[in-house]
Amino acid sequence: MGMADKAIRFALAAIVGVLYYTNVINGTLAIVLGVLAVVFILTSFISFCPLYLPFGITTRRK
Repeated sequence: MGMADKAIRFALAAIVGVLYYTNVINGTLAIVLGVLAVVFILTSFISFCPLYLPFGITTRRK
């Protein structure tokens, strides 16, 4: 996973966090987006996205 991919995932997770904190999102949508944000953060830290593997996608420079 490339640096740009990591940055985008982290930014999206941060946006979801801000939206939840300011009560813009709530209920089921907040839960779904919260879980997705946690997955984005985790995959950014480990530099691996399981969904990229079966499709042969890589965002890392060669």
